[in-house]
Amino acid sequence: MQQNERVIRTEYSEIMQKSYIDYAMSVIVARALPDVRDGLKPVQRRTLYDMHELAVHHNGPYRKSARIVGDTMGKYHPHGDSSIYEAMVVMTQDFKKGLPLVDGHGNFGSIEGDGAAAMRYTEARLAKVTEEAFLTDLDKDVVDFVPNYDETEIEPSVLPARVPNLLINGAEGIAVGMATSIPPHNFAEVVDACIAYMKNPTISLDELMKILPGPDFPTGGIVTNRSELREIYETGVGKIRIRGRVVEEKAKGGRTNLVITEIPYPMIGTGIGKFLNDAYALVETRKTSDIVDISNQSSKEGIRIVIEVKKGGDVEALKNLLYKKTRLEDTFGVNMLSVVNGKPETLGVLPIIRHHVGFRYELATRKYKTLLSKELEKKEIQEGLIRAIDVIDLIIEIIRGSKDVKTVKKCLTTGDTTGIKFRFKGSEMDARELDFTEKQADAILALRLQKLVGLELDALKKQQEETLNNIKLYEDILTNRSSMSKVIIKDLTELRKAYEKERKTELTDAEEIVIEEKKVEEKEVWFLMDRFGYARTIDTGTYERNKETVEEENRFVFLCKNTDRLALFTDAGQLHTIKVLDLPQGKLRDKGTPIDNVSNYDSAKERFLLLMSMEALKQEKLLFATKKGMLKVVDGNEFDVTRRTSQATKLLDGDVLVFLAPLTLPSSFVMESEMEYFLRIDAASVPEKKKGAVGVRGMKLSAGDRLKECYLFGEGENPEIEVRGKSVALGRLHIAGRDGKGVKR
Repeated sequence: MQQNERVIRTEYSEIMQKSYIDYAMSVIVARALPDVRDGLKPVQRRTLYDMHELAVHHNGPYRKSARIVGDTMGKYHPHGDSSIYEAMVVMTQDFKKGLPLVDGHGNFGSIEGDGAAAMRYTEARLAKVTEEAFLTDLDKDVVDFVPNYDETEIEPSVLPARVPNLLINGAEGIAVGMATSIPPHNFAEVVDACIAYMKNPTISLDELMKILPGPDFPTGGIVTNRSELREIYETGVGKIRIRGRVVEEKAKGGRTNLVITEIPYPMIGTGIGKFLNDAYALVETRKTSDIVDISNQSSKEGIRIVIEVKKGGDVEALKNLLYKKTRLEDTFGVNMLSVVNGKPETLGVLPIIRHHVGFRYELATRKYKTLLSKELEKKEIQEGLIRAIDVIDLIIEIIRGSKDVKTVKKCLTTGDTTGIKFRFKGSEMDARELDFTEKQADAILALRLQKLVGLELDALKKQQEETLNNIKLYEDILTNRSSMSKVIIKDLTELRKAYEKERKTELTDAEEIVIEEKKVEEKEVWFLMDRFGYARTIDTGTYERNKETVEEENRFVFLCKNTDRLALFTDAGQLHTIKVLDLPQGKLRDKGTPIDNVSNYDSAKERFLLLMSMEALKQEKLLFATKKGMLKVVDGNEFDVTRRTSQATKLLDGDVLVFLAPLTLPSSFVMESEMEYFLRIDAASVPEKKKGAVGVRGMKLSAGDRLKECYLFGEGENPEIEVRGKSVALGRLHIAGRDGKGVKR
């Protein structure tokens, strides 16, 4: 260790805690959450500012997205191009944002979940509203600029947003240990709410909600829990229940079609495909027989999903079934979390508006201070020029009699005539009385001769009058809160008029839908599953007519009731239950559905050992054997559970089931180990246990040996197996006691 170095000893846990907190705060503040003032995440803010710097204006040509993304990443946001492009894509999508901030040209994705084209193909430019409402006053020192990540550029810490974007466009983001989810709102309603708050800062939430009654999703839909919105808007947390809009259309043949024209906001993207699959599943599982066909006719013009209903079908009941069993009714989880003064905070609607209005006053104060400063400077120069024109002959004489500009300027500001030759007597005395300011002297020296024309002097005096009026106006705005409020309200009113849109989302209170499922007529069916795992049911008549073919082509064939459940046991000790009604019932040659699709069984991770109906299982006792030689018998009634997946048996670490079968007594049970030891025992010697027990040792296995196969056969039977080319008759093996080593074969 060098002499100047010091070793600081500290707890490792303290270092980890501090490092993790620093990392978490960095993600929360610098990446994942929007700022309450402009409603933008850092990546969005930096992208918009970079487009402003690149002069990609709304009335100019589009620029390649790759150019914008690359410039943003190089200057302001060093977190990878994909995150920047994804943020820009979302800001172009009118189905996600009520007020798109970027004007995209090309394929920027669709409401059905299609991704945007690569950034090298698409183009973009700023939307008009972005320039007018987010970027206009950046040149007036209204916000602080901070160094970028490598301190080679500066960027705004916040954009001078003139509208509360956090409410208008909403926000979604996942940080460390927290997430934000803010619904979008109607532009005009939010602006009106801001104006109402400015006119009455003590306005209550109830009064405010008469103006801003609820969210307005770009996809429309119907909010069905309007009465719960007040609590959500007060706390900033809750769930909004949204339904898609379904209309009835008359079709040929006296039929009625259900047409979905608006979808719930959370259904954007893959949710549409999921809805279609769920609707198909209602038909396949026989939850309804009223659907004839489903077609997705959506286009750029809007959503249009047509559900053809059979003639005489119960349209209202089908509509309710779709709301209850698919994503046509969904919930939007609200968590109005944003960055406030550098810290994450959950806010209600009223505090969000309060913070934004406070920000608007701050922007206005800084703006008009800058404007006042410029007007005062203009006033000073204008006064100097008007005064200079009155003594212009003297100034010209001073200029002609001086050797350099420095001498002239010194004379104009201090009256020092040293080194100046005057042509007329008395001029020097007049020159000594000159006391122009530095700025006035510079303006005089830059004065063009054409300004000496009489009309120009009148124009100068008119400009001075305008400047004095501006100074008076700006001073009034800065000293009187009411004057500043009028200016801000006027600005908001103009923006409202320019960008207001009609509300799309309907707000109402609707009762939760209750579906009375029709009672299924109980009948016997035959369950079939082929060797590839495709399962289905057929009626008893079809089975009787094709009995031999069915038995030949399928691995499992057994009779059960259509209201029954199936029990599927796996080598991992799991029990998966399947409703027979979830299986397709069809004709003999129908393919069926993979057993994985109607259960939690995963054929890639586990192997099934036994499949039987639950009613049959309850009449049986099952014999279990594991790789480590553990045995037990369990009553079938213990497996009559309602859960789709449960534990069928307890296994030791690293153990798996190798054998599972219904037990019929009297019978013999033969265990074969990997080292070719055989042990035959009386099956009645295996004790009955609960399903949660490990069981008892059935065979004493040598080190490294494991149970390989098991055989269960009745009294008088003598099955034969082949071991190393030799036949072994299992019925001739000596019956030994349980927990023996067995004999070598």
